[in-house]
Amino acid sequence: MPTLKIPTPLRKFTAEKAEVEVAGGTVGEALTAANAVHPGLLAKIVDDEGKIRRFINVYAGDEDVRFLDGLQTVVGAKDEISIIPAIAGGAD
Repeated sequence: MPTLKIPTPLRKFTAEKAEVEVAGGTVGEALTAANAVHPGLLAKIVDDEGKIRRFINVYAGDEDVRFLDGLQTVVGAKDEISIIPAIAGGAD
């Protein structure tokens, strides 16, 4: 099963777990499966239209899924899916 890497701000939905194993053949299926066990998680990642929120980055392995097939990006049993909140900032 793919492993979903959970960033610190979203760990309140996963009982503080940094990683959860999820079922699914695509990123979207994996996120939906994670939400079934950890309610509320998906709403923080995907908007009401079913698109990844613009301040959230989702990676399948080392690839940003926005540049692949989005939530339809295929993942294998040993793949890692990383959720990374965007960090804003500026130079001093």
